[in-house]
Amino acid sequence: MAVEKHHVAEHFAARFGGSPKWIVRSPGRVNLIGEHTDYNDGFVLPLAIDRAIWMALRPRDDRRVSVYSIDYDQPGEFSLDSLTKEDGGWIEYLKGTAWSLQEAGHPLHGFEGVLVGDVPLGAGLSSSAALEMATARAFAVVAGLPWDPIAMAKLGQRAENQWIGVNCGIMDQLISAAGQADHALLIDCRSLQTETVPFPPGVAVVVLDTSTRRGLVDSEYNQRRAQCESAAEFFKVSALRDVSLELFQALAHDLDEITQRRALHVITENDRTLQAVEAMRRGDVAALGVLMDKSHVSLRDDYEVSSDALNAMVEVAAAHEACYGARMTGAGFGGCAVALIHAEDAEDFVQATAAAYQEKTGHTPAVYVCRATNGAEVVETSD
Repeated sequence: MAVEKHHVAEHFAARFGGSPKWIVRSPGRVNLIGEHTDYNDGFVLPLAIDRAIWMALRPRDDRRVSVYSIDYDQPGEFSLDSLTKEDGGWIEYLKGTAWSLQEAGHPLHGFEGVLVGDVPLGAGLSSSAALEMATARAFAVVAGLPWDPIAMAKLGQRAENQWIGVNCGIMDQLISAAGQADHALLIDCRSLQTETVPFPPGVAVVVLDTSTRRGLVDSEYNQRRAQCESAAEFFKVSALRDVSLELFQALAHDLDEITQRRALHVITENDRTLQAVEAMRRGDVAALGVLMDKSHVSLRDDYEVSSDALNAMVEVAAAHEACYGARMTGAGFGGCAVALIHAEDAEDFVQATAAAYQEKTGHTPAVYVCRATNGAEVVETSD
């Protein structure tokens, strides 16, 4: 963490002269369990990870925002008085967040800043939500706005939905805004109530990047949402969150086979997520691992959002004796898997799993041993 903080401050000084007034950090996330449940008003259990977007910044005396991205080696600039959508890449996330905050009535002020991140792009670790929440945190500290994680997450989601044009649920922004060190966060995606869930001692979370990226994800994602909405309409409920397994089993025979399977995944995944919370609270890591394994099977077979690479990664991870459980995580069709392992064996697990995956697929993976960190925060202030 000290390295990134120093890095972004140095670049700020080189670009703008002098020191930044603030440094903010906003994490990526990995979802432990509860996949494709968020847009069904269900439950998810993510954690904020120690890979993040960092921004060093200081206020300007006008209404312009001028930011340089180290990762893209590119400046971006816009006026808070004339926000217009363009095909501007990364800067659109800042503009969209500014638009959303101003639409909600927040008075914003201009700033200049430098951005850097180590959240892998397109891997399903929510680099976009991390950027939105870093931007929201920056605007909040410059304007002296109170930091309300749920309200800010909603505004970040609105930016993603309406400015960027990605129809995401609330999970990514909320965990990036509200994460807590050493805890997962149970999110009720209907009420947005959150509950911190402590990690049992001696376990580590490992993110396993398949080095494949998500093809077809937008069209397939929208198709899955439509199938879930169709199933909810069939059961005469507002969302699949309200369908018990008993009700499903009693009536599902009148649904077409594909919609049946989509609904079955969501209903059982919500149950698995709540069971996972109970397992974590009683320190039953083995039970948690079994639930993760079952989640992957359901995502692979019923929801059909896995891929050959993800399946291979989960298989080699699960074969290691240190692994309690493993599953694909994120939207699917590529990206990452997540494994829960015995922490003392992390080094051997990383080496063995990476080698086995590469031998099986020919892809070179990236493997990150992660810990749960705080959500978006101001990590340094200079007076």
